[in-house]
Amino acid sequence: MKTFYTHAQVWRDGRFESGSIVVEDGRIAAPCEPSPEDTCIDLGGRRLVPGLIDVHVHLREPGFSQKETIATGTAAAAHGGYTAVCAMPNLRPAPDATDTLALELDAIRRDAVVRVYPYGCITMGQRGAGELVDFAALAPEVVGFSDDGRGVQADELMERAMQGAAAVGKPIVAHCEVDELLRGGYIHDGGYCRAHGHRGICSESEWRQVERDIALAEKTGCQYHVCHVSTAESVELVRRAKARGVRVSCETAPHYLLLCDEDLQEDGRFKMNPPLRSRADRDALRAGVCDGTIEVIATDHAPHTAEEKSRGLAGSAMGIVGLECAFPVLYTGLVVPGLLTLERLIALMTDNPRRIFGLEGGLHVGDAADFTVLDLDDEYVIAPSTFRSKGRATPFAGWRVRGRAVRTVVGGRTVYDAEA
Repeated sequence: MKTFYTHAQVWRDGRFESGSIVVEDGRIAAPCEPSPEDTCIDLGGRRLVPGLIDVHVHLREPGFSQKETIATGTAAAAHGGYTAVCAMPNLRPAPDATDTLALELDAIRRDAVVRVYPYGCITMGQRGAGELVDFAALAPEVVGFSDDGRGVQADELMERAMQGAAAVGKPIVAHCEVDELLRGGYIHDGGYCRAHGHRGICSESEWRQVERDIALAEKTGCQYHVCHVSTAESVELVRRAKARGVRVSCETAPHYLLLCDEDLQEDGRFKMNPPLRSRADRDALRAGVCDGTIEVIATDHAPHTAEEKSRGLAGSAMGIVGLECAFPVLYTGLVVPGLLTLERLIALMTDNPRRIFGLEGGLHVGDAADFTVLDLDDEYVIAPSTFRSKGRATPFAGWRVRGRAVRTVVGGRTVYDAEA
């Protein structure tokens, strides 16, 4: 039996065209006429795109199930239109060996409703120092290697890590942060920080390590991806490296494209790492997205308990949730006012992450039937009380937005339906 999704604007080869798709046995099938036993779903002219992919999420299981679980995190992903996520390794135990990774994989197989690709650690215990993991042992089950939450501090250690990752054909996905430049900071070292008596994080703490890592990637030939870029200097470093042919890519997050430190409030839902930077940084990130320097938008979905996020800017845990509001805030904040085309946004959230990380999917015959249906006319207010995630902290709460994922399909199976 086949399922026909008809009367859609289908994304193919970088543009939308009126048409339909056919799904059979979990894959995109060749066009044909439906038979009486087939199912037909009329999409009423809505956009049908390859499933959104988030290469930077924190699912918190094992070890921190009070914050999130595989079940709640992937339900949140499906609600937001994501068919695949890449799960960061700051877990307990950290996935630094095959036995600890197996605990995470068991939970994924048991509870995930979207595809979950885990990262392995770079260092044992995900400490950013000490002993490197066995890259060859972990490689068959991980999408890449990261110590997200910590920057690898020693130059020599990162060089050896890149050599190890390159040998097994996997990327290093780096949280870039120089510990000695943090100096106890927790928001951007800018005007709001100084006016309100907070301790700041300087931009150099990020870009200095991006600069070092690019040089090491150029030396080793390793595929290198920079997490959550937030500064103008980082964007320029990546731009120049790409021009030289270095195998480097990077991501930024919706909050860095839509907010800056002028938008800060004394509320934990505005606290994340890296922090909201200056207006000039925000504008540089927008320029990087438009010119292709930044190829991926990822949410850095990082749920915490309500209590952990209730202590203001100074005392709250770092991290906000993003899976369930990323597309609407980006569509409303960038596409509607003409700062970014819809086609570029779709590429940033689907095609580019799939290409860079070698993930399956697409909308051609034979591809896995992973796709998202978007209603661009739906207008509503972001309400965290409706989230499937255990986390509720988002700076976008209360925003009036347009655009919503109304159906998410993974392997031909509907995992979210707004009308169900």
